Amino acid sequence: MRLTRVYIDAALEPGGRFTLTGSAAGHLTRVLRLGPGEHRPIERESPFPLTLAQGVSRGERMDLVVQKATELGAARLVPVLTERSIVRLDEEQSDRKSSHWRAIAIAACEQCGRNRLPEVALPTQLSEFLRQPAGESVQLLLSPGATQRIEDVPRPARGATVLIGPEGGLSDAEQNAARTAGFTAVNLGPRVLRTETAAIAALTLLQREFGDL
Repeated sequence: MRLTRVYIDAALEPGGRFTLTGSAAGHLTRVLRLGPGEHRPIERESPFPLTLAQGVSRGERMDLVVQKATELGAARLVPVLTERSIVRLDEEQSDRKSSHWRAIAIAACEQCGRNRLPEVALPTQLSEFLRQPAGESVQLLLSPGATQRIEDVPRPARGATVLIGPEGGLSDAEQNAARTAGFTAVNLGPRVLRTETAAIAALTLLQREFGDL
């Protein structure tokens, strides 16, 4: 049986009730013709919290990263602005882009059956992101020049944060700053991957090693 999901911008309590309105209500009642009792609770969130800090890339590339990171169970998405970011955003553009990416994440959740929407942060400068506390998660920097691979990382106490540069990657200074902030450089094999491919590959490997794939 195909599972239907709709996004609700509110906390739901077990056994509680919520009144649907607008397009979601119309889709369920008039298009799908669902009746009472046809939805059942299910848990599909990964037990391994993943944060993807992705260098903002152009257009469809960034959209693809948001979509696939959501499908792969990332709990948090942080668009980061770097020295080599082609995309430049002012405050108004950042708000607009964040809303756009959040809508992509909502659609991806509905498609893949996730229970919770991943947090989509506002775009932030890399230097500001590196000042944020890591908590108990391991911090990984994707770098083609690294000698260590993701599979070599000891099992983290709780979750992982992955930092990936935009088109052109991170500068040497940015990589050094990330290492100083506690990030461990890892690679994804002998080939240099596009930024969107690297994000998909890294999240897949981490979920395979420590999560639920």
